[in-house]
Amino acid sequence: MYTSCGSLEDAQKLFDGLPCESVYPWNALLRGTVVSGKRRYTDVLKTYAEMRALGVELNVYSFSNVIKSFAGASAFSQGLKTHAVLIKNGLADNYILRTGLIDMYFKCGKVRLACRVFEEIPERDVVAWGAMLAGFAHNRLRREVLEYVRWMVEEGVRPNSVVMTIVIPVIGEVCARRVGQEFHAYVVKTKSYSKQVPVQSALIDMYCKCGDMSSARRVFYGSMERNVVCWTALMAGYASNGKLEQALRSTIWMQQEGCRPDVVTLATVLPVCAQLRALKQGKQIHAYALKHWFLPNVSITSSLMMMYSKCGVVEYSRRSFDNMEQRNVISWTAMIDSYIENGYLCEALGVIRSMQLSKHRPDSVTIARMLSVCGELKLVKLGKEIHGQMLKRDFTSVHFVSAELINMYGLFGDIDKANLVFNAVPVKGSMTWTALIRAYGYNELYQDAINLFDQMRSSPTNFTFEAILSICDRAGLVDDACRIFNLMPRYKIEASKEHFAIMVRLLTHNGQLEKAQRFEQMSSFL
Repeated sequence: MYTSCGSLEDAQKLFDGLPCESVYPWNALLRGTVVSGKRRYTDVLKTYAEMRALGVELNVYSFSNVIKSFAGASAFSQGLKTHAVLIKNGLADNYILRTGLIDMYFKCGKVRLACRVFEEIPERDVVAWGAMLAGFAHNRLRREVLEYVRWMVEEGVRPNSVVMTIVIPVIGEVCARRVGQEFHAYVVKTKSYSKQVPVQSALIDMYCKCGDMSSARRVFYGSMERNVVCWTALMAGYASNGKLEQALRSTIWMQQEGCRPDVVTLATVLPVCAQLRALKQGKQIHAYALKHWFLPNVSITSSLMMMYSKCGVVEYSRRSFDNMEQRNVISWTAMIDSYIENGYLCEALGVIRSMQLSKHRPDSVTIARMLSVCGELKLVKLGKEIHGQMLKRDFTSVHFVSAELINMYGLFGDIDKANLVFNAVPVKGSMTWTALIRAYGYNELYQDAINLFDQMRSSPTNFTFEAILSICDRAGLVDDACRIFNLMPRYKIEASKEHFAIMVRLLTHNGQLEKAQRFEQMSSFL
């Protein structure tokens, strides 16, 4: 009773007054500690060690709780030792424990060991298959999820609702719409699953991720019980498929149906307000969050900061940031982003310095923002310090961070350092190549930039073309610009208004008015 109510201290006091020979009080204490979560892995380990030291005869239930705790803490070495104890005690063949071991090995990232335990099970039921599918999904092995579910069906094991809620999101992630339709047909056929809200919301999400909004809406409006999860799934689908106005209107429609938006709904709709620059609706959502005590919530506050930033109201972003009781790396990065986006680079630098004094270590995204500020403000010393942090934490292999570092050294005028960073990147993507092209452009090495573009080993993107055409514009290289512009169709890139604008400007400045007019006419069709 005490453990179920979350009062472990009272449970421990009561336990201390009981005889230690029986396994049942120990099991109750173990279960309570595991269920309470709160990173109590060390408490479970201590209790488990004490039980063994006192010679308490552990049963299946004891080991099941211990393995569950090791899975939650990704404690591989302890899990492996416990597996050995199970084999020694003749409990390794127990079905419950085998399923627990599969889960534990997957959560520790040991996929092969999990597969080996699974293969040793003579008769596998839907629970064992479910553990395998959940494990593969946890480790983002999507192909294996689809292969194993096929194998499961071939062995005559019918998927249950739990399996459905594991597999359907994976189908959405790989955009396997036809496979999703097969699962949808199975759901409709079984009838009982078609009434279950988790299965319905998974189907909505899957169709949205496959870009099939009409099927997503059909599932949504065909559902007898539409809860906040279904509404949020549809809203996220509208947003990811570019239907931002409908995503925003969904918050009104769901409330008209008597469904109250929750924390996840607000975190979904606030980025939509940011993209639409819908300040009025953003403020209304902020008021709703305050009214329903959703704040302070780090995720919502960070989304509010980005929304206010996109709407150009930086002081509201700052106020939201200052009112946060607990900050994380995301909230610090959101504040830095807010200032950068609105051109307040010195203020962004102030936030960077405050973050460096806090307990939070910058992640790869934050480091990239810091490098951007250093480059724009020509802060050579701080830039080199951040470069040192990058090397220490092995962020050089992260493409966008390396690209920002090359860009920074280019802005410093240190092209040799930019080249050194570029050469140190093991696998160079288009971002890295584009950054070095830009660095050459900053330092008026125009021909070198064009030569580098011609040597590119990875496919250029629209950003690469924008960078190189801008360089041609500054250098007045009309022939090179026309040649490069004509390469776009080869890489299946459609010229944007920015590309056309650069070409029009370059041709006009160089007296080729007829050609410039032709490019202007072509851009009018976009």
